[in-house]
Amino acid sequence: MNTTTPAKQGMFVTNDGKNVLFTFILVSSLFLLWGVCNGMIDVMDKHFQTELGLSKSQSAWVQFAHYLGYFLMAIPAGVLATRLGYKGGIIAGLLLVAVGGFWFLPATHFNALARAGSLSPTTAFIGYLVGVCTIAAGLTFLETVANPYTTVLGPIRYAAVRINLAQSCNGIGWIFGPIIGGMFFYSKDAAGKSTGNETLYIPYVIVACVVVVLSVVFYFAYIPDIKMEDDYHLDDSVPNVSHSIWKHPHFVMAVAAQFLYVAAQAGIFSFFINYMTSEVPPLPASWYSGALKTWFETSKTGALSLSDKGAANLAALGFVCFLIGRFTGAGILRKFSAHKVLGLYGLMNVICCFVVFLKLGWVSVACVFLSYFFMSIMFPTIFALGIFGLGARAKKASAFIVMAIMGGAILPKLMGAVADKYDMSRGFIVPLFCFAFIAFYGFKWPKFSGAESLAAAAPH
Repeated sequence: MNTTTPAKQGMFVTNDGKNVLFTFILVSSLFLLWGVCNGMIDVMDKHFQTELGLSKSQSAWVQFAHYLGYFLMAIPAGVLATRLGYKGGIIAGLLLVAVGGFWFLPATHFNALARAGSLSPTTAFIGYLVGVCTIAAGLTFLETVANPYTTVLGPIRYAAVRINLAQSCNGIGWIFGPIIGGMFFYSKDAAGKSTGNETLYIPYVIVACVVVVLSVVFYFAYIPDIKMEDDYHLDDSVPNVSHSIWKHPHFVMAVAAQFLYVAAQAGIFSFFINYMTSEVPPLPASWYSGALKTWFETSKTGALSLSDKGAANLAALGFVCFLIGRFTGAGILRKFSAHKVLGLYGLMNVICCFVVFLKLGWVSVACVFLSYFFMSIMFPTIFALGIFGLGARAKKASAFIVMAIMGGAILPKLMGAVADKYDMSRGFIVPLFCFAFIAFYGFKWPKFSGAESLAAAAPH
């Protein structure tokens, strides 16, 4: 196979000479959408801890429901995406997200009944979890389709760059997600009473309306069904040649790496508020004034600390670090091999988590934000490395990599259990081990794939 790229072939020009930049921009809007949804999920835990009296481990059922939707729908999404094509898979996902968003209307009614004593708090909590799971199921379609699609919208050598650029839109959504969640989940009336239970549904209904409009736009848009290069001859009917994607170590290890990455990400993101409200060193009393007064609260001893709403707003700063990492990472990946960058970033996050574990005051706090930066390129880069050279079976492979997102349902509960027994800083020992494996995968990817980099062909 000829693996050279014409000198003048741009990043968004396909092999037949068509410019698909507009298609790429349209698909990138999907990344923005699920960034907002995921960002809101990450600040929901503390809301239920306060409103329903849940422990950290119990509130992690929110993440469990979210990632359960990914796990249950990943394979069906991959099958349907193969049959319906990229456009059909995207539209199906958008409509399912709309169903989940509108479900928050009856879920809010269930919560009102629970507050009136007609339903148990557990039933009301489950009502919200159904909406969370349904939205995640819809997002599964979008991720199963959009992630591999960005890798084929131009030369293979730029596959990791394109998916990281698209995921940068995801980072933008993650910045606004916590801010939106903080506005509606931790809102208060004039008397200072929480109104989060009454307003939690609003952002989800807005999302539902937006995705209905998006589905119409995609229906009429030009979304070509481009086939990925088949470096491993999986599409050939050649005797004695394995056609199973599971025979390729670089894919199998990518599934494991993605499982552990999303596990680590979900744990750090979902307990960010808990960490900032419990582990941050004492703050100057002078900060408790002016427009930022709602960001802080005083204890019975007079010590000043971040409030839940303040920590939720501060989470946006974490996602700014995440977004900066995505944009700079896209530039770095144009010059350096994707697997080497992944290995280095994984190693840096091992160090960051260890410093947080050691409880070194403001240095540890800074390392929490640095962990956002070094996590930034991991998901899309693992994705690009995992589906490298799998041809038409890339959609099927993508479904399994998306299914690996189920790791986000497991680690928050484990991390929360450690935090309940010890403290939130000690909980960071769990993602530390996840990042260690990711670093190992990055550095060893050439051995697993038989290729020197994404720009090099696998051996025939």
